[in-house]
Amino acid sequence: MSRLESWRSNLVEGDAAVMALLEGVRRIAVLGVKAEDRATQPAYYVPAYLAGVGLEVVPVPVYYPDLNQIMGRPVFRKVSEVPGGVDLVDVFRRPDDIPAHLPDILGAHPKVVWFQSGIRNDPAAEALARAGIRVVQDRCLMVDYQRFLAGGGQVPTA
Repeated sequence: MSRLESWRSNLVEGDAAVMALLEGVRRIAVLGVKAEDRATQPAYYVPAYLAGVGLEVVPVPVYYPDLNQIMGRPVFRKVSEVPGGVDLVDVFRRPDDIPAHLPDILGAHPKVVWFQSGIRNDPAAEALARAGIRVVQDRCLMVDYQRFLAGGGQVPTA
């Protein structure tokens, strides 16, 4: 593989690759997290589930400027402001909104950036992958965590 194309290996697809990636995740920043008053929305209940299974969830809301806590955890306004870094940034933003967050995400340099179900931005994914960050697009972190880790870590064969 040429050096120019080696960044493509950071675009994570396929169940086995996703499962292997999830095994090393312990601390997750949730960009675009919603507050408790939006508990029926995925941007709230997905991180709530992840916190409930023992992962450390760090809220990074885009809205809610007056909130200091979400899910009982301190809020940070930028991923790059989270002390100690994170393993994964779970992104709940519209595809067209992602480019505005790239400088912040790149500054934090997490191991993984995960665009939730329905979210795909190939140019942003390429920029992150070229920076050495692994990228998952258009998958639900909660669903994959349930399938691969909460269910005993078996990759489905069907």
